[in-house]
Amino acid sequence: MFNFADLPEIVNNVFVSATHKIIFRARQFEFVFPRPALVMGVVNVTPDSFSDGGKFLDAGTAVDHALKLVAEGAEILDVGGESTRPGAEPVDEAEELRRVLPVIQALAGRVNIPVSIDTLKPAVARAALAAGVSIVNDVAAHREDSAMWRGVAEFKAGYICVHARGTPRTMQENPVYEDVVREVGEFFQERLGRLNAAGVTADQVVLDVGIGFGKTMEHNLQLLANLRSFTTMARPLLMGVSRKSFIGKLLGADLTERLSASLAGACLAVESGAQIIRAHDVAETVQAVRMTEALLARRKK
Repeated sequence: MFNFADLPEIVNNVFVSATHKIIFRARQFEFVFPRPALVMGVVNVTPDSFSDGGKFLDAGTAVDHALKLVAEGAEILDVGGESTRPGAEPVDEAEELRRVLPVIQALAGRVNIPVSIDTLKPAVARAALAAGVSIVNDVAAHREDSAMWRGVAEFKAGYICVHARGTPRTMQENPVYEDVVREVGEFFQERLGRLNAAGVTADQVVLDVGIGFGKTMEHNLQLLANLRSFTTMARPLLMGVSRKSFIGKLLGADLTERLSASLAGACLAVESGAQIIRAHDVAETVQAVRMTEALLARRKK
């Protein structure tokens, strides 16, 4: 009988040397692609996140949830203490640190995978890096100040460069693009140059087109459908569609009914060249991604 546990090795053996190798470095961690896609598990230590706000606000509950995600196959944990949902109110620095630091400190001694901090604030990122995180997930990568990037460079951390417009409070107020795919690509090219000037090397950077961050439903669908165009930048691509509101708008599905569509987006992203999938439902996402990779490995050239 075929053993699904063998899938990562099968996929790795078939895909190795299939494309140019891409290296992602995040402090002591190094990932060399092509390899099976990484699933990033979401740990929201917030009262108001769109998907699971309040469920893991207690630090002990958040740590237990994170360890469960690791057991389900997460290879990165993304910890956030401030909601970035559309319309979200900002959280002050002290409160954000109060939420995330106990979780990060507990996880740093218990998991041997990278922990990411999902934050807009350079001071929070720096404190989280000092506490043991390896990656900064920056929804404010369109920032002009270089303080965040200097901290990333100092710690030699990984950096997720997310395309967004405005702030979580304002980003969905009539976003307009002439050509969203082209404009996001131009943003990435410009940011890679800015990051390098601040001391963040290309092999520390992951690119995220920012589904739901300053985009309409149509913009999100265009980016998903044309994700492969971003692979020319030779950086890992992260895709986060899990449970997002555009699924509800497209399909009329409420929050509890978006798993199937989230998995469809994850599978398409992997087929299009994404290397990291950010997900709330880790076990289901790992299964869907591994099946997709097994099928792609057998596709005739």
